[in-house]
Amino acid sequence: MEGYPSMSLPSFPPAVLRGFEFRFSGEKLLSASRRWQFFAAWKTHHRKMKNQAPAPQTVLYQPPILKGFLRNSSEFNYGVEAWEAYKRGSLSKDLIEEQKKVQEADLLIFQFPLYWFSMPAIMKGWMDRVLVQGFAHEFPNCYDSGLLKNKLALFSFTTGGSEEMYAKGGISGDIRYLLWPMQHGIMHFCGVKVLAPHICFAPEYVSEEKRKEMLIAWAQRLKTLWKEEPINCSPDWYFK
Repeated sequence: MEGYPSMSLPSFPPAVLRGFEFRFSGEKLLSASRRWQFFAAWKTHHRKMKNQAPAPQTVLYQPPILKGFLRNSSEFNYGVEAWEAYKRGSLSKDLIEEQKKVQEADLLIFQFPLYWFSMPAIMKGWMDRVLVQGFAHEFPNCYDSGLLKNKLALFSFTTGGSEEMYAKGGISGDIRYLLWPMQHGIMHFCGVKVLAPHICFAPEYVSEEKRKEMLIAWAQRLKTLWKEEPINCSPDWYFK
């Protein structure tokens, strides 16, 4: 579509790309005007790059997941190759570092903006690449017997829509429906026990005072987080 970037992101300067990823995955959603400025800057840069430069840097934003040989180079299977690479210790260095962080953590807090009823792609990519078979799960060791069963997780996120929109009778449906694939299908599948989510509804559209209240409530909850009990990880919690 005219005015929006194509998928050839490798031609971004690293600083620009890093800044976009931070905002996309972190504290604050870009306003409509800032998004437009970002896309306009991208188009200008992309035109310059097309008229100059050699080949784009193909690994700028997606480092390789594997090192060394493939188990089956004629019929690539991502899940199998990641599993085999984990077993022989040949996952890429950045993945090994991320897995070490997970191993050392008692509690995993994921902070993100809800994006198309799910987590942003960059966060989903982290899940896909880090929580591989052998490290986080190994059938039949899944759900209550998953390999990360001694850990807790909490999803803290913001929405674009109001709390009423995400109520059971709201136009977007119960917010718990959206949490099923993320909390149950990923975290619980890997054995992680899940605390109740922390949701800030529509911070972009409420008053400054209300936003301050949201921050205070989050800060207060963090002080007593270790006293909380995990949710009942069953379909009833999500769909009853």
